[in-house]
Amino acid sequence: MTITAKEIAKQLNISESAVSLALNQKPGVSTKTRKKVIEVAKSLGYDFSKINPHTNKAGVINFILYTKSLLFDTPFFRELITGVEKGFKNTGYRVIINHLHSEEYVQEQLDEIINSDCDGIILLGTEMAKEDFASFSLVNLPIILLDSYFDSNKMDCILINNFEGAYNATNYLIKKIHAQPGHLKASLSIYNFDERADGYYKAIRQNGMSVAKSIVHSLSPSIDGAFADMLSIIEQGDELATCYFADNDEIAIGAMKAFKEKGFNIPSDIAIIGFDNIPFSTYVEPPLTTINVPKTYLGELAAKRMLSVIENSSEYQPIRIEVKTNLIPRKST
Repeated sequence: MTITAKEIAKQLNISESAVSLALNQKPGVSTKTRKKVIEVAKSLGYDFSKINPHTNKAGVINFILYTKSLLFDTPFFRELITGVEKGFKNTGYRVIINHLHSEEYVQEQLDEIINSDCDGIILLGTEMAKEDFASFSLVNLPIILLDSYFDSNKMDCILINNFEGAYNATNYLIKKIHAQPGHLKASLSIYNFDERADGYYKAIRQNGMSVAKSIVHSLSPSIDGAFADMLSIIEQGDELATCYFADNDEIAIGAMKAFKEKGFNIPSDIAIIGFDNIPFSTYVEPPLTTINVPKTYLGELAAKRMLSVIENSSEYQPIRIEVKTNLIPRKST
C-alpha cells in the first residue's frame, strides 16, 4: 500500500501542504515540524523516491523600508532588520532589503519587487500614512506591516504599545520629579509619535494637571537636528520645563547636549526621559532613562508570523500584535 501525504497529515493533525513542504525540503514549516513529518513518513514506509530533488527552491521575502524623510541607517532600524534576518535563518528563505522611496514611482517600484520571484513582503511602515497603503492593498501576496498600524483585511500589523510606553514614562517623571513634564515632540508626524503624544497627555490629565500648561517644543527627530532646534529655543528665551518626555532617544540626546552647552545640569536642573533604548543611550553623559523597545524581537516576530501565514494561507485571518515596552531608569532623571 502506498502511503500518501494526506495520511501523514492526518496522523500528525497538520495540513497536507505542510507535509508536502517538509517532505520536499521546502521553506514554510518549522524545523521541528519537518523532523516529525520525516520521522512519521519513514515509520509508515513512505516512498521518498517520489520526491524530485531538483524541486527544492529557496523562497524570497522582501523586506521593504518605505522611505519619506527618515534615514533607516540608525541603530533602531538596524536592530529591526537584524531581527527579521534572524527569524528567517535556516528556514530556506532569503531576505532581500528594498528601499521604496515615496517621492518616486511607488507602483512601478512595487511591481518590480513583486515580479522578482517574491513569496511575501514585510513592510516597515514607520513613516506611512493611510493613503500610502493604496498600492499595497492590491498586492496578492502575504504582507506583514511592521512598526505601524493600518486597518486592513489583507495584512497583519506588528508594533509596540507606543501609548502605554509614553504614559508610563510621563507618569514616572511626575512621581519622581514632582513637576509637570514638558514634551520634546518630534516635528515629524507619524503614527508612533502621535500615539506617544496621546500617552503623554493621558498621564498629564490623570495626574490632575492642565494640558494647556504643558510646555511643548517641536524638535527634529535626530540628534543633530534636535540639538540645533533646542539650542535655538533656549537662546530665544522660551519658557523651559524642569523635566521632559521626548518622543525618541535621539531627540532626548540632542536636547540634553543643548541644555548642557547652555549650562544646565542633567538631571538636577532638567530631567529627561527618552523612548526606544538605542545603544547610544547608555554612553551619553549622563546615561539616558528611556523606554525599551524590543527591536530584534519585533523583527523575529514578523518573520515567524510570515512563515505561519505562508504555511496556513488557506486559513488566513489578519491579526494585530502589540508588544509591550518597559522603562529603564538611568541617570538622566
